[in-house]
Amino acid sequence: MKIVPEQILASAATVLRTEAHAIAALGERLDHTFVASVEQVLTCSGHLIVTGMGKSGHIGHKIAATLASTGTPAFFVHPAEASHGDLGMIRREDILLALSNSGETEEVLRLLPVIKRLGIRLIAMTGRPDSTLARHADIHLDTSVDREACPLGLAPTASTSAQLALGDALAIALLEARGFTAEDFARSHPGGKLGRQLLLSIADVMHAGDALPRVFESASVAEAIFEMTRSRLGMCAVLTADDTLVGVVTDGDLRRHADKLSDIHSQPVQQIMTPDPRTVRPSELAAVAVDVMQHHRIQGLLVTDERARLLGALNFQDLLQAGVV
Repeated sequence: MKIVPEQILASAATVLRTEAHAIAALGERLDHTFVASVEQVLTCSGHLIVTGMGKSGHIGHKIAATLASTGTPAFFVHPAEASHGDLGMIRREDILLALSNSGETEEVLRLLPVIKRLGIRLIAMTGRPDSTLARHADIHLDTSVDREACPLGLAPTASTSAQLALGDALAIALLEARGFTAEDFARSHPGGKLGRQLLLSIADVMHAGDALPRVFESASVAEAIFEMTRSRLGMCAVLTADDTLVGVVTDGDLRRHADKLSDIHSQPVQQIMTPDPRTVRPSELAAVAVDVMQHHRIQGLLVTDERARLLGALNFQDLLQAGVV
């Protein structure tokens, strides 16, 4: 079979336009039923149970995952498995969100008598407002499309894109209504980069105690170099007798003053240190340290308390290893 790049690109563009049109049409049809869905879920004391068969089931899995990660307790139940015991996962206080483009999916319709008997509220998402599922739902969300992107009109494409987009719209509307924050999102994603950025504090990644490179202000340049070499942090804090931070010596300071260094064993560290260096607090987010380092183009930071007493130190490599960057 000969590949014609122009035809392939034209076909792909047609699919994208068709699906984009289907999603745009949803926005024009949004009405009070969508608002009612949000209100129902907000007042729900249980879970939002999502179900669907085939491709609608795959979309349902994603919708449930998005809802759960954005503040709405939700999970997916396979309709076929529900008829063989998994109905026990659904309680009276829950709401069922059922996806079916035709609205006539047998496995989903089989759940209706049990749902009605238990008094569980049903939100249906179908492409046919006159379907059995739509007619038996407490709220119907119309996801109908003019046509599928599949040239045969068979493979669910535009219809599943519409379902997914409306599911995302529902999740985000609920997120905003709940006042769900980035910190809330991070708590449900502790293993992800965002979670680490929003949950990891500077105290979690800084070096402290004997690992801290430090000398007193009466020390020599040689002593500061020894501390920098020992700690491998590329810097050394300069302190007063009561551990108050007054300066820092970095690799950059040594390079900038290389022509002025005569006898490093007798030369005071005060002559080459950077006074009043930038610092951070241990309770601040590690992401704050990233911003400070990147904005000021520095490779390390010292950590102090509100009285400028040295508590810790960290460099960019520490943040990389912690997964904050």
